[in-house]
Amino acid sequence: YSHDSGFYAGIWGSNVDFNDGDEASLETDIYAGFSGETGGVTWDIGGIYYAYPGADTPRDYDFYEIAASVGHDFGFASASAAVNYSPDFFNESGAAWYTAGYVDVPLPYDITLSGSLGYQTIDNNAAFGVEDYADWSIGLGYNLEGFDLALKYVETDLDETSECADGCDARVIFSVSRAIE
Repeated sequence: YSHDSGFYAGIWGSNVDFNDGDEASLETDIYAGFSGETGGVTWDIGGIYYAYPGADTPRDYDFYEIAASVGHDFGFASASAAVNYSPDFFNESGAAWYTAGYVDVPLPYDITLSGSLGYQTIDNNAAFGVEDYADWSIGLGYNLEGFDLALKYVETDLDETSECADGCDARVIFSVSRAIE
């Protein structure tokens, strides 16, 4: 849902598998906030609640974040920066910060070249399961009949075998999404 005042709210879901013998197989994100533009600068501030239905009771996977971002469209490219903060992150791992930068460059034929660079810090890395880490991506996007298609290369600086059980090595991801307003 989005309103002319800048208020928005929504829900997003995806399957998950943490490879830990737990029964959580779904992530549901509930979010709300305000966004707008002031003097050519876009801004957004909001909150996100991450729920993992079916997770065993002793595991406290559910958490919330406060999120803020600013951006500007320079014509030849748009850039934005974001920060998310959680006072009690995933699996009771303490306070966590995620900072990121994003760049989108319009290409011919309505294709967009996108890149991102982010850094995640967590107070209790042992509870979270990995050390603080950087992530990055580069990819192409295209809108086809209201559907956003993206092909991205994503990676982290974590070593898959020694620092992360699953999902930290380089991969190519194809996604299809659509916002319903």
